[in-house]
Amino acid sequence: MLAQFPWLTAIIFLPLLAALAIPLIPDKDGKTVRWYALSVGIIDFILMGYAFWNNYDASSAQFQLTESYSWIPQLGVSWSVSVDGISAPLVLLAGFVTTLAMLSAWQVDRKPRLFYFLMLVLYSAQIGVFVAQDMLLFFVMWELELVPVYLLVSIWGGSKRRYAATKFLLYTAAASIFILVAGLGMAFYGDNLTFDIAALALKDYPLALEVPLYAGLLIAFGVKLAIFPLHTWLPDAHGEASAPVSMILAGVLLKMGGYGLIRFNMELLTDAHVYFAPLLVTLGVINIVYGGFSSFAQTNMKRRLAYSSVSHMGFVLIGIASFTDIGTSGAMLQMLSHGLIASVLFFLTGVTYDRTHTLFMDRMDGIALVMPKAFALFTAAAMASLALPGMSGFASEIAIFVGMATNDVYSPAFSTVTIFLAAVGIIMTPIYLLSMLRLVFFNSNEALACDIDQAKMKKPTNEPAVCFGNSCVLPGEAPFNDANPREIFIAACFLVMIVGIGLYPKLFTQMYDIKTVAINAEVRQSQVIVAQQKHMTLAQAPVIGEVDKGLLLELLALSY
Repeated sequence: MLAQFPWLTAIIFLPLLAALAIPLIPDKDGKTVRWYALSVGIIDFILMGYAFWNNYDASSAQFQLTESYSWIPQLGVSWSVSVDGISAPLVLLAGFVTTLAMLSAWQVDRKPRLFYFLMLVLYSAQIGVFVAQDMLLFFVMWELELVPVYLLVSIWGGSKRRYAATKFLLYTAAASIFILVAGLGMAFYGDNLTFDIAALALKDYPLALEVPLYAGLLIAFGVKLAIFPLHTWLPDAHGEASAPVSMILAGVLLKMGGYGLIRFNMELLTDAHVYFAPLLVTLGVINIVYGGFSSFAQTNMKRRLAYSSVSHMGFVLIGIASFTDIGTSGAMLQMLSHGLIASVLFFLTGVTYDRTHTLFMDRMDGIALVMPKAFALFTAAAMASLALPGMSGFASEIAIFVGMATNDVYSPAFSTVTIFLAAVGIIMTPIYLLSMLRLVFFNSNEALACDIDQAKMKKPTNEPAVCFGNSCVLPGEAPFNDANPREIFIAACFLVMIVGIGLYPKLFTQMYDIKTVAINAEVRQSQVIVAQQKHMTLAQAPVIGEVDKGLLLELLALSY
């Protein structure tokens, strides 16, 4: 009986229905509501864990836990949901990050009912995006998640919150049009009208149709993935959003773009992917280098971390376009890894902001003296982000490097240049992260916004003064405490997962390896066909590193 239970539908609707009940809960100061929302998040996460543990087969590349109910039969639209190796890990990531984000929002005291209502609606929408098996249903869920994010940023954000929220909404909503148009184009092509993703994958689209479909979807998912030059909404949104919202933005919403590229661009439009792959690699390198240098130039902690996310998403693009099993697997692992690392970094940034009331690193100095626990947790998270061996960032990025280095599609020159430039980004990461740790937690001996000498005059001592925003105090007289047990628990949950993936990646990669191998096999088959059409061997297939300007223009024009 349990095998026939609609697990995915229940997982989607539980947070949504629970959100609708929030106005009925008697609560004056928000304490009851926050416990209620957290309980719903935990129950939903346990539910998806139970469902996947008992019903998900990692050795199969097929869609599983399939549910389909007729919705609009005249158009062939149905409530159709399922999971496979690409979606199942991301569903778990969304549940994990969102639940901990609600736990991190304990200090929210302004309109708590509305806040947790939006968080639960966002919870449902995120799951819906990853499990939707119908193209129109996917579009509806994609649009649904925009509304709570917009409100969460515009109401509980910083001084420029309305600008940042509006920019986010305009960018993502405008890009979503391409998803709708592409979905309609694929659905209406051929003899049968269908929006079912599995059925769409079986259609044989001509290259003349695949190319514009791929280009449109690349724009739509590129905005969400923060691909240069479609990334500018991300630093603004992160800079103004509260810490719990930033956790979801970086940990889950960015991954929707990567998921879309694998699910639709790579799996459904394999022929066009062969032509676009060099462009994806190029954009990935630009993201890595540009994001690294831009991050180093930021003085705002959250904007620095936002540009760091731009840089790390570049590795996802390279892995997707690597034409290798290990590269594609590395792209998936990078999304999971970055989701955890970015979430804990933004959370700890919020912890620091709660104490100092500033995000500007030049207004903090030496706070490690009074916040040693927060400093230790922040340092561990930064080590993970800079790909320290033994942590998830290293495992994912080394897989992508190996995938790019061992491919037989691109020319040796192109692969070498790609690896070299990506390595530059790797070198930049410890520079901007360690410099951030120095500015925030250590004495920099630079001009501060407060008067250190005045603080020492109040009580002569050899103990160094500490700057908190615009006031300086001695560590023993700091008006706040270090990270509390709740904050330590949240950070520890993330760090345990990060170290676990780093030490034994197979524990997580085995969930999707069969699927990524199957998808990459289809891409390789398309690449072989393209090579044969060009009367070339596989190793001589169209590559950027060996083309002249004329052929490059041809590739960029997406024609063969």
